[in-house]
Amino acid sequence: MLQTALLATRHAVRDALRAELGGKADSGGAPGGIEKPRVLVALSGGADSLALAAAVAFVASREGFTAGAVIVDHGLQLGSAAVADRAADQARGLGLEPVVIRRVAVAAAGERADGPEAAARDARYAALADVARQLGARAILTAHTRDDQAEQVLLGIARGSGARSIAGIPPRRELGDGLVVLRPFVRPDPSITREITVAACGEARLEPWQDPHNADHAYARVRVRETVLPTLERELGPGVVAALARTADLAREDAEAFDEIIEEQIEEIVEHAEAGIAVSVGALAANPAALRHRIIRRVAEAEFGSELSREHTLAIASLVTHWRGQGPIEVPGITVSRAGSRIAFTRRLGSPRSGQPATADGVAATPPAVEE
Repeated sequence: MLQTALLATRHAVRDALRAELGGKADSGGAPGGIEKPRVLVALSGGADSLALAAAVAFVASREGFTAGAVIVDHGLQLGSAAVADRAADQARGLGLEPVVIRRVAVAAAGERADGPEAAARDARYAALADVARQLGARAILTAHTRDDQAEQVLLGIARGSGARSIAGIPPRRELGDGLVVLRPFVRPDPSITREITVAACGEARLEPWQDPHNADHAYARVRVRETVLPTLERELGPGVVAALARTADLAREDAEAFDEIIEEQIEEIVEHAEAGIAVSVGALAANPAALRHRIIRRVAEAEFGSELSREHTLAIASLVTHWRGQGPIEVPGITVSRAGSRIAFTRRLGSPRSGQPATADGVAATPPAVEE
């Protein structure tokens, strides 16, 4: 029987690894005496990551890579240690080596404003990066699929977070020090869905773990997966998941193009000032709103580590577009004021009496909802 799902996952992995590291087709593999590039699979034991692990094991042996696996045990469920051990056994059975289990502590509910899902994600990626650097790996591969991409787009739309959020899950993300995260199943060609990963596990006679959290409607992502997307497919017709994933691809292309333009402009219009950064009012005014707002957000993030909401951004932009002599604007970690032909960004120590930004009319703006 033709194993079409397995072939699709292998092609996706092969293309991603060749694009990132080169491969047999480009370099003929690693010559004797030269250490082969190492990659690691983030493995949970679920269908998506198990299908990825099988594909990576197959491709690596033929493309001149060495491949291992990392299983992160969050300790959030009873029996999680046994699940991790079983996933490790499956990884070794596929030929992955080394296989590392890393147990992490996750912030309890209520300790973080962005919730337990974000806390678990941060702990997981920190552990993955730590193991990868210890082992000298070049890439961490995760098993997000095009279904995950569609869900991410819907969640981004619901938050009103803008184009960057709608751009969804990037197929590639740099972690620094030459380490990258690759997501072969998010790439549009071949399009790997959850249905394909389940079928791939069946074709490979692998038995995936069923995570009970994936059926818990307390999580927004589960509600999107099991209620919202099926309703959209029923009411609008089939193909909604694929269309949402394409939307992410298009939005990401636009966002990446904007980022390049922004970086070029910032070099020309931003200058260091006493205790902060100054940006030319004229240059900001000459740009369309989309670029002006991105420049403001980029300055805040790059220089002060502050992520501005839409309300914060518009309040700062009002110093350019609706200038009537209003005073400084307070946003998270920054005081922003207009001084002649420049907008000055200064790091703020401590909290102002009101943590809300002033609008063009001097009225405090409503703070944004915290993203998940």
